[in-house]
Amino acid sequence: MRKIILSVILITILVLSVFSIYFQSETTTLGAHVVALKLDTGDTAWMIVASALVLIMTPGLGFFYGGMVGKKNVISTMLQSFMAMVIVTVLWVLVGFGLCFGPSIGGIIGDPTSNFMFQGVNATTAWELAPTIPFILFAFFQAKFAIITPALITGAFAERVRFWAYLLFMVLFIIFIYTPLCHMTWHPDGLFFGWGVLDFAGGTVVHMSAGWAALAGAMFLGKRKVQKVNPARITYVLLGTGLLWFGWFGFNAGSAVGASGLAAQALGTTTVAAAAAAMAWVFLDKIVGHKLSAMGACIGAVVGLVAITPAAGFVTIPHAIAIGIIASMVSNFVCGKFPKGKIDDALDVFACHGVGGMVGMLLTGVFASKSVNSIVGDNQGLIYGDATLFLIQLKALVLVSIFAFAASYALFFIVNKITPLRVSEDKEELGLDITQHGEYL
Repeated sequence: MRKIILSVILITILVLSVFSIYFQSETTTLGAHVVALKLDTGDTAWMIVASALVLIMTPGLGFFYGGMVGKKNVISTMLQSFMAMVIVTVLWVLVGFGLCFGPSIGGIIGDPTSNFMFQGVNATTAWELAPTIPFILFAFFQAKFAIITPALITGAFAERVRFWAYLLFMVLFIIFIYTPLCHMTWHPDGLFFGWGVLDFAGGTVVHMSAGWAALAGAMFLGKRKVQKVNPARITYVLLGTGLLWFGWFGFNAGSAVGASGLAAQALGTTTVAAAAAAMAWVFLDKIVGHKLSAMGACIGAVVGLVAITPAAGFVTIPHAIAIGIIASMVSNFVCGKFPKGKIDDALDVFACHGVGGMVGMLLTGVFASKSVNSIVGDNQGLIYGDATLFLIQLKALVLVSIFAFAASYALFFIVNKITPLRVSEDKEELGLDITQHGEYL
């Protein structure tokens, strides 16, 4: 089986090299929702910066997760995030972007042939909802969201997953789970978009999908031999949190797709939600008898960032504070009550990203205001006396949760049939750094 897998990888690389020579992407034909570019240099400059900010979140996540695991698994855990940048970038150019933003097939998925190998993705046209920046810039900005999503999942099955199996799962996850959710939510012809679902920067597409996949992975792979390990480097966790917070300004403010007042609003809601959530987490820890810890502050901040993501461009600053505090308290409670003895979600990915994303999704339906963003329209949040948007958000939440969990569990099952997902007990004991990569700290 190992020789077959290596042969498939080699053939894939050779075929890809031939395709990259043959195909050209400079065509300028306008397809569905692709329009003539009305270039704004300020918007373009900001979106280049935002794309870089979002990308730095993935190595930041690597530090965040790497500092939490045991010393024998730091390199492997960080490399899982790094390889997401490598594999998903190439996959995005091949078919990922077309599946997300190509002509809609039933509102569920895009046509992968429309932008295969970035055909028609160039610097002379634009996406309909981002007409002032080059189409190619929009495409690569969106790629960064796809990159970090499977990397988020890795914290759930840390310290026991085979690296090659993880890479295969990552490819399948992007194709069969991430791209339909992205298309349904952010494509003008997408199913959720048509319903009026609001997800400014990825609470549904990124965090809920990753959270439910993480829960499926933790259940499928089973428990580690030793569940309680001392974090390898809490300083890595602090560094990772700083990079995530810094990069999240690109994640959320960049989702305004321009240097605008909406981008500034999203930047403000992002930072206050993170601060409020970190404060709530450590204070709650103290109230229940724990010490005020660096880990708690970092986890709280990340939960706040997760929760504000779907709401960042739809809510006011005071409401962002409320979102951060509520999400922090709910995730803290779930972390404390999660059945760790039965389900080994190693780094509490579901409790933080999955639950944080769901809380943010619902609270968008509570606090969204048309005074912040006109796209909200008359279906404002529940606090303004209308339950329509809240019910829309709730319906999407239920459907996404069922789909993401069931499809992820199925993918884990399929990957395990192709190549074992879990390392042997002796390799787990030795640590993944040395057994999977031949390296150690």
